[in-house]
Amino acid sequence: MDVNEFVQMVFSGLSPLVIEDVAGEGERIVVRARTPLDTAVCPVCEASSGRVHGYHSRTVADVPVNGRRTPRVIGVDDFALRRRHRYATVVIDAETHERIDVPDRTADTLEAWLRKHPGVEVVCRDGSTTYAEAIRRALPDALQVADRWHLWHNLCEAALSEVKAHSSCWATVLDAPIYDGPRAQTALQRWHQIHDLLNQGLGLLECARRLQLALNTVKRYARADRPERMLRVPKYRASLVDPYREHLRKCRAEDPTVPVRHLFEEIKALGYTGCLNLLYKYINQGRADADRSHISPRRLARMLLTRPDNLKSEHRDLLGRLTAACPEITQLAALIADFAQFLTPREGNAGGLSDWIVQVRTTDLPHLHSFARGLDRDRDAVIAALTLPFSNGPTEGVNTKTKRIARQMHGRAGFTLLSHRILPDSSTLRHHRM
Repeated sequence: MDVNEFVQMVFSGLSPLVIEDVAGEGERIVVRARTPLDTAVCPVCEASSGRVHGYHSRTVADVPVNGRRTPRVIGVDDFALRRRHRYATVVIDAETHERIDVPDRTADTLEAWLRKHPGVEVVCRDGSTTYAEAIRRALPDALQVADRWHLWHNLCEAALSEVKAHSSCWATVLDAPIYDGPRAQTALQRWHQIHDLLNQGLGLLECARRLQLALNTVKRYARADRPERMLRVPKYRASLVDPYREHLRKCRAEDPTVPVRHLFEEIKALGYTGCLNLLYKYINQGRADADRSHISPRRLARMLLTRPDNLKSEHRDLLGRLTAACPEITQLAALIADFAQFLTPREGNAGGLSDWIVQVRTTDLPHLHSFARGLDRDRDAVIAALTLPFSNGPTEGVNTKTKRIARQMHGRAGFTLLSHRILPDSSTLRHHRM
């Protein structure tokens, strides 16, 4: 090996050196070198000096091999080692998609990891408050970027809740069953019971205790400002009685007092294979007298959240009829369309988001109010997500593969082996991509 190549390898990272002497001492090679500058800045006192401050010894083993660059943009996401019990965090380089580390999910662990990597400038994450707090404590100047997919997913959940809450409005367009069944009567009675107790000054927990209901159920009824909002479009699966609905209607129209057992014998002769109890239930639910609703709240919410160009013409017509039947759903559709425009990062989205939140607060859509409050709490990260090209999508992809590896192991090994399978080998670190 040439002396210059040897010096360049061993003393990599230093300024150019002037070789004064090279001597062989058995298994050692002693190189005497100096920097070409007569003076240099002391790394401690930062004063310029020409005096030698000290000596440095290096061996070939000191040379870094297969080192990795300090990541500038990282993505973090959690995954379950044991669902609802133990979780871990996968950290990747968001620019190269290389997996970096797999710490646990606690804020202290992530904070310690970030303090060891002060070069991180941007952190892509989901809406986890644990991650947000750890990043704020460790790297207060780092830019946090929320995940656009999670923002849209949270909006979808809020939209579904609003569609369910207003089903008594839009369902009038459909040939849905009338809300006079036992479930509807129970819902109306329960709403009045809860609100009577609340008007007496009782708390939610006391209402739940007196009525022997779950606390979340009491909260849901307490949020409804009128009883009709607790009515839902009945969700019925296909039944063995469906093919004989018209026959049942005709018989009951001719003789409203016809015994159910007599109807059972008639449709059994026509090929009915179900039992008598199923027919009783079918008639008591009112399904023999009204067509089954051909759209559920979830399906209507999906239509609202689908790009209009991707809807069939008949679905667009149905959506127009349903939204026109309920002013709140009309407002919801407009707000969803406006928010969808923000998912393409642009500079002007920051101002548009502020206007959108103000507009939401003027509507009678409580579930959307909750979504807007969440955006406000994490406003800086949300604005970064809607204005910058960074995304936590690569982290989600790595996380999906991580879960697949964990399923393959099926609990036969611990976290250490899982980490070895997730993280790339050091010899291929520079070239590995997921």
